[in-house]
Amino acid sequence: MTKTPTTSKGEEQTLNEGERPAAPHMQREKPRREEVYLALRAALMDGTLTPWERLAEVRLAERFETSRTPIREALARLQSDGLVEKRDGGLYPYVPSAQQLIGLYEVRVTLELQGIRRAIDDPTIHHDRASVEAELEKWYRWRDDRPEPDAGFVSMDEGFHLALLSSSGNPALTDVLVTVNRQIRPVRMYDYLTVDRIEATVNEHIDIAEKVLSNRLKPAFEALHEHVGASRDVAIERATRALSALTFSIGQRT
Repeated sequence: MTKTPTTSKGEEQTLNEGERPAAPHMQREKPRREEVYLALRAALMDGTLTPWERLAEVRLAERFETSRTPIREALARLQSDGLVEKRDGGLYPYVPSAQQLIGLYEVRVTLELQGIRRAIDDPTIHHDRASVEAELEKWYRWRDDRPEPDAGFVSMDEGFHLALLSSSGNPALTDVLVTVNRQIRPVRMYDYLTVDRIEATVNEHIDIAEKVLSNRLKPAFEALHEHVGASRDVAIERATRALSALTFSIGQRT
């Protein structure tokens, strides 16, 4: 047996004769199944994979240049996460029903408004100013250089709402909002396919953040309520259309 020089933690590492220590980049490399899972999850979240696209193992294996085994494992995890569902004899991205969407939006509205309400009710509670200012700076930039309509914009929108809620100081509220966002994201992605919705979202986010920073909490509360309500109405209307189209498509194949 031979001994290598000490590790970064000051510990000796024992190797067999002729054995070489693993390169640092190899030690940090994610397992292939984890890489595939994260890539598939990102594709579901940013709209690359649409609710109508069957998640066939062979096609996905070709797409991600891997074998079917890590694809199968990733799909099982994503189904457990609630991002993939079984329907029409296969696996598809999860799409909530209109009724489920209404219920989830009720939870979302309650969570987000509570972040401001708790500061209104308790004068000792204050939003983390640095966090809100950092988020506001992003939206100033996007106002000056507006992003193009794209389903992936939903991730930027979620970032604002999570940052605002997190800045109010109750991590439990933020954790629940993350879960709700994951469930409504497949439909909310369709909220950002037009210029007017991008512009409205950018301007409303700036307005809400500026009100919070100037301690105008009641107007901020009202603006946030109206903002999330408008998003809910658009999402439910488009979800109804999407689900109708999905039902028709499935009917055509049966």
